[in-house]
Amino acid sequence: MATAATAECIATPHYWEEACKHLIKKDRVMKRLIPQFGKARLQSRGDAFATLARSVVGQQISVKAAQTVWDRFAKLAPSMNPGQVLKLKIDDMRAAGLSARKVEYLVDLSIHFDSGLVCVDDWAAMDDEAIIGELVAIRGIGRWTAEMFLIFHLMRPNVLPLDDVGLINGISKSYFSGEAVSRSDAREVALAWAPYRTVATWYIWRSLDPAPVEY
Repeated sequence: MATAATAECIATPHYWEEACKHLIKKDRVMKRLIPQFGKARLQSRGDAFATLARSVVGQQISVKAAQTVWDRFAKLAPSMNPGQVLKLKIDDMRAAGLSARKVEYLVDLSIHFDSGLVCVDDWAAMDDEAIIGELVAIRGIGRWTAEMFLIFHLMRPNVLPLDDVGLINGISKSYFSGEAVSRSDAREVALAWAPYRTVATWYIWRSLDPAPVEY
């Protein structure tokens, strides 16, 4: 049965320094970007449920707006776990800034975790696409949300979230002088990033907003 982790331990990827060396060697933009952010790196708080809930809250809105809504939502419960979310009143969740659809998604996510329909213990041994397939079976979790989970919870090294607006905008700004880019253009740029596309994506996000992205 799945349970939401409550530990506040913050983990960082063991591969980060190796990835940075690779990216600096292979990509001219990364060679410029990476040194700007010193020792900052991706962090995981080790809480599967909260990470997925944050991703649901952040769907189709800016990072700043998502943080504002999340802060309001998190204040409604003594702790961010499935059982507590299921006790919340829908009106209170809406008042925090959540759409009716996102409230439905958060409730369904909570039910999956609270009832044991999701088994987090298996994820460490599964490949990226298998995890994405399992997560998108949960209502309200699409590929983008699943990819955010792979990045921010499991810290998988080679995720390329092509549905992410920030990534596409950042590639446009850093590689194409602000011209619009397609998913195909972005995928081609990211060829040089493999096998550390997660790390490069994180630096692209930082190029748009110096504050670290968190879920």
